Amino acid sequence: MPDLEASPGADLEKRIARLEAESQIRQLVARYSFDIDDRWIDAVRALFAEDAVLRSHDGVMHAAGPDAIMAQFDGRFAVLGPGHHVMHDIQIDFVDDETATGRVAGHAELMRHGRMMVAAIRYDDRYRKTPAGWKFAERVIGFLYYVPVEAYPGILARPDRNHAYAEPKLADYPERLPSWISYEQARKA
Repeated sequence: MPDLEASPGADLEKRIARLEAESQIRQLVARYSFDIDDRWIDAVRALFAEDAVLRSHDGVMHAAGPDAIMAQFDGRFAVLGPGHHVMHDIQIDFVDDETATGRVAGHAELMRHGRMMVAAIRYDDRYRKTPAGWKFAERVIGFLYYVPVEAYPGILARPDRNHAYAEPKLADYPERLPSWISYEQARKA
């Protein structure tokens, strides 16, 4: 027969631990934005697990391990001026007590190659609990748009909404998402 006296307390402890873990992951996401914008390089490095991967959906970015990740950031910072990253919605799904996945939606205002740009960003994350706290195990960045401010009006009417490079590229989402494709196919059928 189960010990009914121990069960409610154990359940409460697990629920509190899960809430604490979620809070720590939310802090991790916030630190990323602030530390990137402030160029607090040692703090940025500390956000990633030793075997972490940072990449982009378009394949331009791909780095494995903190040294490669920081070298990749150095390359990005070489073309970026001041920026302001703001994260809005954070969805966290726990796999177990040590790992979680997440989706983070945000916006950024930044200078790139001397031009004022705006971007709508989505991160697909994997988080891992380490002895030093929760870290990014993988972070994949995608763009709904990344455009000079003068190109912002009407940008959602075009598929080539990523203007971060010399030639505009297709947006990473939503048109490429399986759910979007399936819905559009069913709608047209």
